[in-house]
Amino acid sequence: MFFQRTGKLRREFDEKLLLQFSHLKKDWLDDKSLLDRSFDPSEEVICAAKLSEAKYFFLFKEAKQRKIKILK
Repeated sequence: MFFQRTGKLRREFDEKLLLQFSHLKKDWLDDKSLLDRSFDPSEEVICAAKLSEAKYFFLFKEAKQRKIKILK
């Protein structure tokens, strides 16, 4: 009786995780391409790219731990 919502909550948070995952992937790829196209990138651009990469891979590990599958 008390644990009936667990499946629903898990699916809801899995969807939110996948949404954040896709946004962070786009941000990371944008930062990476900006860094690749820069002739002499500033420290801010390098730090932003590393930060977005770290966020992306953190969510990637979280999705792997939760055994979430992306269906296209």
